[in-house]
Amino acid sequence: MWIIAAVMTMFCFGINNMIFKITSGKGLSKVHMQFYFYLIAFLLMCCYGMVSGFATFNGLTILLGGIIGILNANGNIQMSKAFERGPASITSPLISTNTVIPILSAALIFHESISLIQWVGIIVMLASAAVIQYVPGSGVIMDYKPWMFRVLLSVLSFGVLGVLMKTSSHLHIDSINTLVCMYGGGAAYLLINSFILKEKWQRAELKYGAIIGGFSVIGYSSYFFALDTGVASIVFPIVSLSCLVVVLSSCWIYKERLKFYQIVGVISALVGIMLTKI
Repeated sequence: MWIIAAVMTMFCFGINNMIFKITSGKGLSKVHMQFYFYLIAFLLMCCYGMVSGFATFNGLTILLGGIIGILNANGNIQMSKAFERGPASITSPLISTNTVIPILSAALIFHESISLIQWVGIIVMLASAAVIQYVPGSGVIMDYKPWMFRVLLSVLSFGVLGVLMKTSSHLHIDSINTLVCMYGGGAAYLLINSFILKEKWQRAELKYGAIIGGFSVIGYSSYFFALDTGVASIVFPIVSLSCLVVVLSSCWIYKERLKFYQIVGVISALVGIMLTKI
């Protein structure tokens, strides 16, 4: 059952990332979509927490959760902007290499040991990133420098987020409390941004935001169930393959074409991600 939950998480995360890709270039506000996504997820998590019971909230939980929410929102926004400037089949695997940051921080900050196979995974991912982004595939149009800038910002946001998630776990903060603060803090951050940007609100933004919010709650709920009842060293590689959903969907929907060495790079990047999780 826990393997099914892990696969469900993989598909939910992959579908959400693909929705960000599909909505790119449609004139929809990334901030508004994110706001609806966070608001709906926040309300759903609050309902769940009231039914199951909350742990005690404190200032540290609110602070960590809020920062995680802001980083996640910014990472998603930068990822959406990267999708507008380059192919998703390359962008998604590159952004997935953000896992290197929390792995290294675990060794440096939390004094966790990194196995030889994890070091191999890190090296494979970095080498794959260099190969994938070297030259666009035939027929792929991209604005290289802005694309790479957005990719790096997204990697940094998600990478630091992973470090803070590890910090929250290290401090034994309840995951439901963290998610409530994450969605609440992210929603507040995005609402402030909407007032600053003064973008026009559109009905489609609510529709896509609601879909993403629903998949997010299902994905994270399945994620926690899989980790609580299954083998983490198997759950993590399965969930990490969410970028493969984006790669295959992009090649199918947008007819994106990659050169042979880039295909090898995408595959090796996925292998590297799995190796770091074993």
